[in-house]
Amino acid sequence: MIPKPPRWMLFTGVLAGLALAIPPVVIARVRSTPDPNRGVHIFFDMDFQPKFKTQAENPLFADGRAQRYEVLGTVARGETKVDAHRYEGVVDGKWAETLPAGMELTAEFLKRGEQRYNIYCSVCHGYAGFGDGAVNKRAMELMSNTEGPVQGTAWVQAKSLHDPVVREHTVGLLYNIVTNGVRNMAGYGAQIDLEDRWAIAAYVQALQFSQNATIQDVPPEKRDLLPKNVAQAGGDATTEVK
Repeated sequence: MIPKPPRWMLFTGVLAGLALAIPPVVIARVRSTPDPNRGVHIFFDMDFQPKFKTQAENPLFADGRAQRYEVLGTVARGETKVDAHRYEGVVDGKWAETLPAGMELTAEFLKRGEQRYNIYCSVCHGYAGFGDGAVNKRAMELMSNTEGPVQGTAWVQAKSLHDPVVREHTVGLLYNIVTNGVRNMAGYGAQIDLEDRWAIAAYVQALQFSQNATIQDVPPEKRDLLPKNVAQAGGDATTEVK
């Protein structure tokens, strides 16, 4: 028969167990509770480096502005962005209607644009550009809930690229929209390479053309390949291919 331990030993063991449980509880509590004070930093590294943030005041300068204008007469090192056509999609103050120098509208170029479009744009605008992408559909479902938007969902329906207003956009304007965004759409200048953005713009125009072409746009030697009812109508060549 095993003898029972003295009561003082049981009491001491319980106290020790409770004492050991205190540190994990305190740590969990501290980690889950927001604290307005700064955390303890043994090594500051660059976490708290002195700097002036955007739109901050700086008494060092006479105008008190932390943000400074470019110094006149300086020349940038490396690749400069003086080519407004290439970097902004602008020619002589107007949206460019052609690709920049060094880019050619080839089948490979459009294929690259299609690939990039399908990755970055189709989720909202849809593969054919009608604004029926999977993300847009899901967001609209959440917005149209009978009891109100689910969990405060806020969404602006994706634009159809075949909208008459969008069809008037030049390739330069389309490139600029892909780069910098427009209205609620964010820009993709940081995610997509410059030439790929031009390729997407060119592919969008190809999508638009595919849905708004006429029989006159089809080369004569290719018209025999069209469905008979389209060729006979002599009008909208997209009637049977939408």
